Amino acid sequence: MRCTYCRSDLSSYEPVSVQKQVNPDPVDVGVFCNYACLTAFIDDERLTAGEACAWTPDEAGRQR
Repeated sequence: MRCTYCRSDLSSYEPVSVQKQVNPDPVDVGVFCNYACLTAFIDDERLTAGEACAWTPDEAGRQR
């Protein structure tokens, strides 16, 4: 088996497996040799783009 991101052989790692929930069952996203590859994959695929809530704090940093 190989890392989804860097294609390294996973036999010498404790791989990180990632799934996403697609009702009603989980679906495999990938297996990564370490968290660095997982983070790079997330960045390259822009998986967090547009996923944050809008937050417009007032001058004291509280939600309006």
